[in-house]
Amino acid sequence: MQPSRLQAWFLACRPKTLSVSLSPVLVGTAIAWHDSATLLWLPLLAAALGAACIQIGTNLFNDVGDFLRGTDTPDRLGPKRATAEGWLTPATVKAGAWLSFALAFLCGIYLVWHGGWPIVAIGLASLAAGWAYTGGPKPIAYGSLGEVFVFIFFGLVAVGGSYYLQTLSLTPIVLGAAALVGIHAAAVITVNNYRDLEGDAKNGKNTLAVRLGRPPIRRLYTAQMLAPYALLPLLASLGWPAVLPLLSLPLALKLIQRFHREAPGPVFNTILAATAGLQLAFAILLSLAFTI
Repeated sequence: MQPSRLQAWFLACRPKTLSVSLSPVLVGTAIAWHDSATLLWLPLLAAALGAACIQIGTNLFNDVGDFLRGTDTPDRLGPKRATAEGWLTPATVKAGAWLSFALAFLCGIYLVWHGGWPIVAIGLASLAAGWAYTGGPKPIAYGSLGEVFVFIFFGLVAVGGSYYLQTLSLTPIVLGAAALVGIHAAAVITVNNYRDLEGDAKNGKNTLAVRLGRPPIRRLYTAQMLAPYALLPLLASLGWPAVLPLLSLPLALKLIQRFHREAPGPVFNTILAATAGLQLAFAILLSLAFTI
């Protein structure tokens, strides 16, 4: 069934995984509140909106970029894409991507005024990486560093930057928490690339999954899901609240079982969305650990 134009835009933004950009903002802000006992609402809202716009823009560039490169074929296992399905034209989707980046840039103007030159570096690097994920002569998504990209920008940069906007400083515990969030974010990309392995290999998209094959990627996903729980002792200074994220461990174990059990196919669309949901649940519990 042909979606309406509004529905097409909604689906092109990939709402099921947008929490990947919002979770680190929540965690960074919660740690800042723990350390300073203050909450700056405007920097929080601007950071959350800017992060969401960067992710949406990246998704839209990916939508049109994969179509133009011939990667999104009719036999792909992932959700339908707006450009490939003809719901929206490539020019329209590309314009939407640039508009999303422009909105992120506007948020960045205020954040730079508030946080200074370090935010300039973070903002420009994030925008450049979002475009380079599918754009340019050597797109990040077409190589084996997709998981590293997500770990850095949706973990270290997003959590650290959100904390910095609240406190104008950084601490080791922030970077430790950022690593936990980033590892789970990288797992979302791992699911995506595992699902699309055969199609990507045919189209010259040499992701880490294509290079390593399915058995090693199953082990990698297991490690990505469990590592944040194993690293919780990094937060031992919090006392007993540091164990709160363990409440999400049963969901992680269930997802690992499904990842190993299910045959590659559309079912991994559900696993991908659930992995993003697991990251959000972990992030909320981690934030609570810093605020109670």
